[in-house]
Amino acid sequence: MVRAGGILKLAALIFVFLLAVFLAFQLLEINMDFNLSSMMSRSVPVDEAPTKPVRYKCGLSKSCPAGHFAFKMASGAASVVGPRICLEDKLIMSSVKNNVGRGINIALVHGRTGDVMKTDFFDMWAGDVAPLIKFLKEIEEGTVVMMASFDDPSTKLNDEARKLIADLGSSVITSLGFRDNWIFVGGKGIKTKSPFEQHIKNSADTNKFEGWPEVLEMEGCVPQRQD
Repeated sequence: MVRAGGILKLAALIFVFLLAVFLAFQLLEINMDFNLSSMMSRSVPVDEAPTKPVRYKCGLSKSCPAGHFAFKMASGAASVVGPRICLEDKLIMSSVKNNVGRGINIALVHGRTGDVMKTDFFDMWAGDVAPLIKFLKEIEEGTVVMMASFDDPSTKLNDEARKLIADLGSSVITSLGFRDNWIFVGGKGIKTKSPFEQHIKNSADTNKFEGWPEVLEMEGCVPQRQD
């Protein structure tokens, strides 16, 4: 009996020993896996923050080449929201800046430096066309001229004013009508018609607003004057 009890105790000790060895190996394997995983996670580069989308001047869809001025502009919305003109990432005319008004809004930009030389607006509904004609005649050679309509840009326009704007490169000014929307970038001394011009007629069939067409938007890159 004593021998049988001793054998049972010995078997129990061997079992406990083997169990302890087994558990020790299990813990060691878990610890090795944990350390290996930690090392792997430290060795693999992780992006700390998502890549920010590229933003171009004035919110353009792409960057302008060297030797060009980036611009983005919008006509007025009905008789409520004034036009916006951005040049080289600077807002130069808008309702927020309180320098726009009913009629034709104009910004004059130096053709070589891109500096804004002057901004003004001319009421073509209740105003007089004479100040606009005087303003257009005084524009210096090589000046970039940016124009945007607000409400009504044409009622007071006469042939002389239209001719002066056409000479800046406009193809549309001769047919610009009551409450049409229009945006244009040209220049004093330009030899061809400008590619930067948009126009939408005031038509009851297509107007987005009651009595006014939809807002026009345009962006682009104006070549810098080199001479």
